[in-house]
Amino acid sequence: MSLDVMSTRDAVALMNDNDRQAVEAVAKVSDQVVRAVEVVANAILNGGRLIYFGAGTSGRLGVLDATECPPTFGVSPDLIQGVMAGGEQAMFRSQEGAEDSFESGEIDVDAKQVGPLDVIMGIAAGGTTPYVHGALSRAKLRGAMTIFLSCAEAFEGEIPADVIIRPVTGPEVLTGSTRLKAGTATKLVLNQITTLAMVRLGKVYENLMVDVRVTNSKLLDRSIRIVSTLTALPRDRASELLNLADQKLKTAIVMHALGVDLTTADVTLENAGGSLRRAMERKPLGS
Repeated sequence: MSLDVMSTRDAVALMNDNDRQAVEAVAKVSDQVVRAVEVVANAILNGGRLIYFGAGTSGRLGVLDATECPPTFGVSPDLIQGVMAGGEQAMFRSQEGAEDSFESGEIDVDAKQVGPLDVIMGIAAGGTTPYVHGALSRAKLRGAMTIFLSCAEAFEGEIPADVIIRPVTGPEVLTGSTRLKAGTATKLVLNQITTLAMVRLGKVYENLMVDVRVTNSKLLDRSIRIVSTLTALPRDRASELLNLADQKLKTAIVMHALGVDLTTADVTLENAGGSLRRAMERKPLGS
């Protein structure tokens, strides 16, 4: 209540304390996050997609998370998507009325041709957003698995979902501004779901992003460093190996570990379901 007369130092300390509350709230719903990770990983393994639906800050966080997955894990942009109330323009300029339409949520789900293989995750910090409720309702009718993420207490008439994640973050420092600790909690949950689903799907070896695609100089440098780390080769040799593997990081590592050519390494990875760990456990040729 005294935010406007606090010193800057005290106000910063207050916000830091509130951010810690967001982390604690997410920790309390870890069982539900585990379930969501399993649902998402299973859907993708079976040919489905994860699609976020949200409005305002919640929608932008979904779009952000979806956008980061292709460069981090080498997946198609279609695999994990973010849809915002009000369309793409709402990402950059607020479309406040867009969130009030239940029907728009239904229409956007239909436009994505959502089906039984997909997972639809509705994100609504306050829990009441009609657009998100419409998306979840329509997705359920189309046979998709549904996840609902809200940072508020449950209320009568709330939309049902297969998995409900509710890190209750409480009042904001700036009353009603859910871009603050509710947004922080939302970002943490999305980080956990997509990161750990990708781990479950073999997109990570140890803690390294071994499915990264070489699309710019930064990612080329990262790929060389990962190959060098996992093969103990000096940087120049790791770079040569990556070139021999057509810039495919996992293929390069299998070629080195098993002493095989590019084609054999690719087949070995395919037979291992794309898992570098399982591929590395196979015996080298001639052993």
